[in-house]
Amino acid sequence: MAHPGGVIKIVATGSVKSSTQAAWPASLALALTIWSLSALAFGYAFFQRVAPSVMIPDLMAEFAVTGAVMGQLSALYFYPYAAMQLPIGALLDRYGARLMLTIALLLAAVGSIIFGTAGSVNAAYAGRFMVGAGSAVGFIASMALAAKWFHPRHFALLTGLAMFFAMVCGIAGQAPLALAVEAFGWRQTMMWAGVFAAGLAVLTALIVRNSPDPHSADHVNDTRWTEIWTGLKDTIKRTEIWRIAIVAMSMSGPMLALGGLWGVPFLASAYGLDRPTSAIYTSLSLLGWAVGAPLSGWLSDRIGSRKLPLILGTAANCGLLATIAFVSNLNLTFMAIALFLSGLAGGCMVVNFALAREVSARRLHGSVSGLVNGATVAAGAVLQPIIGWILDMRWDGTMLAGARVYQTSDYRLAFICFVAWSGTGFLLSLTLRETNCRPVV
Repeated sequence: MAHPGGVIKIVATGSVKSSTQAAWPASLALALTIWSLSALAFGYAFFQRVAPSVMIPDLMAEFAVTGAVMGQLSALYFYPYAAMQLPIGALLDRYGARLMLTIALLLAAVGSIIFGTAGSVNAAYAGRFMVGAGSAVGFIASMALAAKWFHPRHFALLTGLAMFFAMVCGIAGQAPLALAVEAFGWRQTMMWAGVFAAGLAVLTALIVRNSPDPHSADHVNDTRWTEIWTGLKDTIKRTEIWRIAIVAMSMSGPMLALGGLWGVPFLASAYGLDRPTSAIYTSLSLLGWAVGAPLSGWLSDRIGSRKLPLILGTAANCGLLATIAFVSNLNLTFMAIALFLSGLAGGCMVVNFALAREVSARRLHGSVSGLVNGATVAAGAVLQPIIGWILDMRWDGTMLAGARVYQTSDYRLAFICFVAWSGTGFLLSLTLRETNCRPVV
């Protein structure tokens, strides 16, 4: 990794060595602990991202809202998250991961508590918005810390492992959360989630350091705002980065809309499952991502290709989503396999982050990572309400315990969006540049 002090790498003896300076007093255990806290912050963000999927009947009945409004309530998490991704990279460069993560986690904690105590849908909107804003830092921070504390050859793997953290926490936001909601209610569960985020913020403030260099770990970068703004403008102008971002969107969008919100009620309708059981099956998609993300990062590094995994991943994801959407008599076991494999293929999305950095100048790495990550989240913000709107258009007036009930055929029609979305990503993946896992700028 290029650094003012030379190439830094964590070695087996537990020391950090520089090619031009004396060894810095940092261990592999410390590096992993610091990076793991940032990855856990991203995991918490993902837990909150998918949490509404097991609360749909409760929230619809509590606030007397439609499917479209429910989609909007869930998607309010994504709007600030996506909007903040471009500047987050630059802000991390200037203020460091430690400060940014601490503030972000505290904001998410307050938002979760507000959501849990909301007396109206507008208050729930406000809480959900704050959770989204507070969740915006985790993933980019984990990549920034990985770049500072580890050799660059481990970057794609660590990005995949961060996604593994996220998917495991997403799984916790499915069946385990469903059981907690049934046992304690959605309000108390969300308030305890806020307490967890506050505790994680304290640990981050106490343990995380921005750099292995003890002389710079607690100091901010002196980057000028004019340089930051120039970097943002240069990033936005690059069509190649936008193509990479859209490919990433094509893989994340269906997962966020299906695994993150509408999968639980769809499976409950299609197979007559109760909420916890339906959540277990839905979480298989997230489990697939948990395996596919680090695996695809490792495989991409291993074969020396970025483009091939993305082409194969988008093609497989499109075919599997078509199976889920169109095969009406699909056995539950095969549905479970399709959900898992769809997540496994979609996990290749993490390769986009490595590719975006390799086709960009070093000064733009934070910005391009933010743009790609913002696009992946924006996909959920778009697809979740669209699915809800289509369901409302097809609704036949059936209600249960104050919540709208949609037919299985309604879900299948709405899920056509997933196939079109992922198919677009496959076509664009064919146009990407191959870097052979080396910087080309």
